[in-house]
This record gives sequence, C-alpha cells and structure tokens, in this order.
Amino acid sequence: MTDKHLSSQFDSELNSISARVMELGGLVESQIRQAIHALSHFSMEAAEQVEQLERRVNRMEVEIDHELSTVIARRQPTARDLRLLIAFSKAIANLERMGDEATRMARMCRSIIESGAARSLPSSDLRVAADLASGLLRKALDAFARLDTKAAVAILKEDDLIDHEFDGFVRKLITYMMEDPRTISASLDLLFLAKAIERIGDHSKNVAELIIYLVEGKDVRHTTLEEIESALA
Repeated sequence: MTDKHLSSQFDSELNSISARVMELGGLVESQIRQAIHALSHFSMEAAEQVEQLERRVNRMEVEIDHELSTVIARRQPTARDLRLLIAFSKAIANLERMGDEATRMARMCRSIIESGAARSLPSSDLRVAADLASGLLRKALDAFARLDTKAAVAILKEDDLIDHEFDGFVRKLITYMMEDPRTISASLDLLFLAKAIERIGDHSKNVAELIIYLVEGKDVRHTTLEEIESALA
C-alpha cells in the first residue's frame, strides 16, 4: 500500500498500521457475518458472539488510534504520508461504527428471538440487504488495501442498492403494521435492524471515498457520483 521512504523504520510503522487496519476490518466482517447468521437462523448464540467481538473491536480501534497519534507526533509527515495516516484514522473510525451497527443488529435479533413474533414477519427479506452490506465491506477493505479508485467508484454505486432494499423493506413493514397492529413492536425491531444494515453500507461507502481522497487528494464526500467519475476519467 505504501511507497518506500528513506527511513525503513517509517515504512515498517506504516505497514504495521496498514496490517492492523485490515485485521480490524476482518473482525468487523466476522461481527456482521455472525449478526446475519443470528437473523437467518434465529440464533441467540450467534447474537452473543457478536457482542463478545465488540469488545475486541473497540479495544483494537483505540490501540490503532494511539499508534497513529504516536507516528504523527514522531514523524511529522507531510503530503501523501499525512493523507495516508488521516485515511487510516478515518477508516478505523468507520470500521468501529460498523461494529457498533453489527452489535445493534445482534441486540435486535435477541429481542426478536425472545418475542417470537418476527417469525410471521418478512425477516428473511433483510438477508439480501445484509449480504449486500457484508459484501460491500469486503470490497471496500480490498479496494483500500490496493488503493483501487475504480473499485471505490463501484462501491459507491452498489451502496445505492442497499438503500433501495431498505426503502422497499420499510414499505412492506408499514403494510404489516397497518394490517395487524399486534406486529408493531416486532416490526419496529426489524426496522431498527434494517437501519443498522443500511448504515453498514454507508460506512463502507465512506471507506471507498477515503480511497479517492488518498489517491487523488480530493474530498468527494459531498460530490455526486457523476462528478466523481468525471474527475477520475
């Protein structure tokens, strides 16, 4: 991921941080997979494993953040190196928040399992969006490791699919609640779960935008997809 520097120690530090960021991403992927399993199989055990992983994710995020602060203070990097370290910092913040959303999914699953009501609701419809979100994170991590701006743009487009799935699911849930008010409580749990999935997609999109920032030096957070594609052409 990084260019060579005169200081081999600096290269070693950057490579170490990069590896730790990828490791953190792997942990968050595990959380999301377990949360999807909990939803698909109404598994209380899988939901509990997500919450256990949350402590490891939080601890690692703090450790990497401290490592970044130490490197910035000691090396006082400029230009591309500084952008890289800033991108690392923002990436781990987004990964930690994805872990929070996975934990929120697990807690909603626990509530749904305990109520038993969701078996009559379209919870299986969420698996499509959940699989999309999980795949998007995997692609974002791969693109970040390779600094692939084309893959980053593809991720920005794919996030729209998750948003579309979310909107459709909300409409379906509203219909269920209108037809049978007894499903309102369980439907709200599913709604919060769907929102957590959507936010995982949003955070993966943020990581993709960081790739463009790192490679091109452009902040594209408030830029349309058409403008981004034009700038990278």
